[in-house]
Amino acid sequence: MEIEYKGGNCVVIGTKKATIAVDPKLSALGLKYVAPKDGLVVATQVDFAVPSDEVSVDQPGEYEVKDVSIRGVSARRMLDSSGSKATMYRIATTEFALAIIGHIATPLSDDQLEALGLVDIVVVPVGGNGYTLDAHQAAKVVRQIDPKIVIPVHYADDDIGYEIPQMDLESFVQELGVPVERMAKLKLKAGSLPDTLTLYALQRTI
Repeated sequence: MEIEYKGGNCVVIGTKKATIAVDPKLSALGLKYVAPKDGLVVATQVDFAVPSDEVSVDQPGEYEVKDVSIRGVSARRMLDSSGSKATMYRIATTEFALAIIGHIATPLSDDQLEALGLVDIVVVPVGGNGYTLDAHQAAKVVRQIDPKIVIPVHYADDDIGYEIPQMDLESFVQELGVPVERMAKLKLKAGSLPDTLTLYALQRTI
């Protein structure tokens, strides 16, 4: 499995049989739309959804595509008094399971944790300032889920025009207080997970 960070909430997950783009609608941030051709698109909010030649998922439910199991878990958008919904995801291959968190209200309930199940990797926004989870909230979610790897997203970047300024990545690094690996792309093979929780800070790729 390979995981790349593209900015905002967007990560692209590559497996032997599938390419999955999470929240690839980046035009509002001044970035290029990155949904892969013939790939799967997963959106944590309906307004983040984009069409796909293969499959586009933006709602809770169970989906099976190209040996990838996707479970959408209902959540409430962060600081949204209207009750607007968001969707977290469990994305599972034969080797690894990931949780995609998005801009949600926290803490996670027991039902949400049960639906996400055991996961190896958590992808979580950390930029805060009322738009998404801040460093403290994101760290609490990570500890609730208890993965081996955490990949932070949606933090301050000089080349991204966030509607609301975001906190820098180092705030989350300090808050979580675990070993940090910095790299351009995360490549994982079966049996290669770290023994203890490790933060992988991925360099944004175009």
